[in-house]
Amino acid sequence: MNFPNAARCLMVLLASTPLMLAAQVRSDEAPPPPVEGPAVIGIDEKAPQVFTMVEEMPEFPGGQQALMKYMSSHLQYPEIAKEDGIQGKVFLSFVVQEDGSLRDVRVIRGVHPSLDREAMRVAKSMPLWKPGKNMGKVCCVQYNLPVNFVLQ
Repeated sequence: MNFPNAARCLMVLLASTPLMLAAQVRSDEAPPPPVEGPAVIGIDEKAPQVFTMVEEMPEFPGGQQALMKYMSSHLQYPEIAKEDGIQGKVFLSFVVQEDGSLRDVRVIRGVHPSLDREAMRVAKSMPLWKPGKNMGKVCCVQYNLPVNFVLQ
């Protein structure tokens, strides 16, 4: 018998379907036990939620101008970066906690290991910030900070 290509494909598919179903039904493995607890491993349900945008963003004491002044007066250009003429902008990220302290200070885009370390050192030495607020309540907020290194 001569069948068109589409009909041959359909016959092959229909002929193999019962075998596939039989293979699925005859599995000797028991289903995995249900997972209890949080869906994502490592999440601490007691830890406060960290926001990225809130009604009142966290603020360095004295505002943006005071932050710039603090950074410029506390940054020490690493000698190796000076000698090699390395400059650029290091982007830091950290969480301003409900009490104004900083945690999880990290480099999200670096320039050079020596500049990255110096930017982190100064960020970790900052005084307490004014914490952020969302719907009138103090909360933890992720904050990104560019730190510019320019040779004079």
